[in-house]
Amino acid sequence: MTSIDPAALPEDSAQSRELRLANLSRLITRCDPWFRALGLGFLSPVWRMLIGDNPRGQIADLWRLAGVPVLAIAGFLALWATLAPMVQTSLGAIPGPAQVWEQAQVLHADSRAAGVKEAEFYARQADKNAELVAAGKADEVKDRAYTGKPTYYAQIATSIKTVFFGFLIATAIAVPLGIVSGLSPLANAAINPVVQIFKPVSPLAWLPIVTMVVSALYAGGDGGMSKSFLISAVTVTLCSLWPTLINTALGVASIDKDLVNVGRVLKLGPWKKITRLVLPSALPLIFTGLRLSLGVGWMVLIAAEMLAQNPGLGKFVWDEFQNGSEQSLARIMVAVLTIGIIGFLLDRVMFALQSAFTFSANR
Repeated sequence: MTSIDPAALPEDSAQSRELRLANLSRLITRCDPWFRALGLGFLSPVWRMLIGDNPRGQIADLWRLAGVPVLAIAGFLALWATLAPMVQTSLGAIPGPAQVWEQAQVLHADSRAAGVKEAEFYARQADKNAELVAAGKADEVKDRAYTGKPTYYAQIATSIKTVFFGFLIATAIAVPLGIVSGLSPLANAAINPVVQIFKPVSPLAWLPIVTMVVSALYAGGDGGMSKSFLISAVTVTLCSLWPTLINTALGVASIDKDLVNVGRVLKLGPWKKITRLVLPSALPLIFTGLRLSLGVGWMVLIAAEMLAQNPGLGKFVWDEFQNGSEQSLARIMVAVLTIGIIGFLLDRVMFALQSAFTFSANR
């Protein structure tokens, strides 16, 4: 069948318009899985409505994908605003959405002001060092780190860096062990008891052990990783590697036996067998494990930061709890919402990667 180029037809012809609409419809269809993976599935019916593709049907989809969630969030906020003043604590009534939003703005303003102070500090230091060098006193030049209180955004960044570092270590350990466990019944018999014993262990139980071990082995210095960072990251690793390990082993053990037989017929070596047969077949379950591990790691990290007083969102929540000011509850709720939103975004990122690298991701 010969395709027709829309550019070769008159711009105002009905056939040209139909071809352009058909091309737009195909583009929307190709983009739809990515919209859904990123939590933006409502964009597809909006686009289809704009090109006149079954508007009534698209309105129904838009209501399901955007209207219902927005209505549910609005209902939650209304219920929160109504019930919050009824609950009295030692610090006053539970703050409603308006008070929480106000403190979110305050934290944003404080973070911007602190950023300006930090920039001014380094600018003054650079000017002073330049004057010393010009005066021939280069030996007196000093580079000091800014010691101001970390901003809210800095604490968010610290938590995200920590959870990804711990998650990557867990992935590097869990995926190879899962592949070995899935391929070898003997290895599975050896690994499975260890997994079943340590999988239920709480991060609060791991934290004292990790703290003592890291403190004993820590040899960091200027420019290296801080001890608190390593403690939090290792705790995340110990608690988050199990879902990936279990799902990887299950995915590898569940691959089609015909593929295994094909590998034997082709006399594939162990490396080619793993990379060409095992991993492509097991990727959907591996990514499911990775999503679960990242979610577990994010929850574990907040608890570890609170208990060990390591920098991050967990420490921010604990500091506000200990502060006990009138704004503390509202700021804690800002942190709780931040933690939830970041957790949702991390899951969406992993789901998008799953959609990109696998053919059977559930959408």
